Amino acid sequence: MKYNKLPYDINQQIEKLLDRGLQFDDIKRAKNYLSNVSYYRLSAYTFSFQDYGNESFKVKVSFDQIIDLYNFDRKLRLLIFDAIEKIEISLRTQMIYHFSMRYGSHWQLNPHIYRDSNRFENQLKTLQNEIDRSNESFIEYYKNKYTDPLQPPSWMSLEVSSLGLLSKFFQNLKKGSEKQEVALHFGLNDVSILENWILCFSTLRNICAHHGRVWNRRLIPIKIPKNPNYHFLNNINIYTNKLYATLSCIEYVLNCLSPVSTITSDVLDLINSSPNVNLKEMGFPDNWKDEEIWQLKFKTKID
Repeated sequence: MKYNKLPYDINQQIEKLLDRGLQFDDIKRAKNYLSNVSYYRLSAYTFSFQDYGNESFKVKVSFDQIIDLYNFDRKLRLLIFDAIEKIEISLRTQMIYHFSMRYGSHWQLNPHIYRDSNRFENQLKTLQNEIDRSNESFIEYYKNKYTDPLQPPSWMSLEVSSLGLLSKFFQNLKKGSEKQEVALHFGLNDVSILENWILCFSTLRNICAHHGRVWNRRLIPIKIPKNPNYHFLNNINIYTNKLYATLSCIEYVLNCLSPVSTITSDVLDLINSSPNVNLKEMGFPDNWKDEEIWQLKFKTKID
């Protein structure tokens, strides 16, 4: 089937939305928004209000409400991106420290500590590409001074790797005391849980980095820990592929890494300032604010 839809100018875009039942309080303001935020990007925030068959609006909703939802999503995305940055830096630090202390400066080149040799080779090539693209002064310093090994030590090489690649390296590492120490640092006894969490965090971070929608998005299902070291969720009957589950895991990790983390208050402030946002679209259950993880600002050990 050949794609034959024609582009609409801004006036036609507004007419199309009016025909579908969207209300406008200020057409001039709407035109200004559509000049800076594309019609297609905003349309992602209208789907839940529309009839699937003919795209007409099944509930009374205004353009301003769509913009409020768009801005909520943008602010939430920035909060998430900042939170995952802290987790990424800590993961990189922990991996480099524990594996360097056991296997030396260039442990990332040691094929014997990885599960899958083919994946290891592919990951190492990707890491080398990221090193070659880097303009960090410490990478240039190593290249100019040392010739063996060609790749800089782990504390340089992995410093320029993406979280996605870091996640793949961590997952492919064989289970051992070093990997267990990393998991414990994040308040987890089960290494496989951390492997899953880092993959989920990496995917969500990439969505945020590319300004993608996080509200009502379906994500990679995140694993819920059975025996976490600290307070987690009492109600685990939740959608693991929706944002609430992943946000709760981010909150848990940050409570372990930084007891004075503001992620809880920041998310609560944003939600409280956006009363018209449908939290169920993000998987938030009833009474979610009663969960200790969304109340505590410090780390409390479970008896």
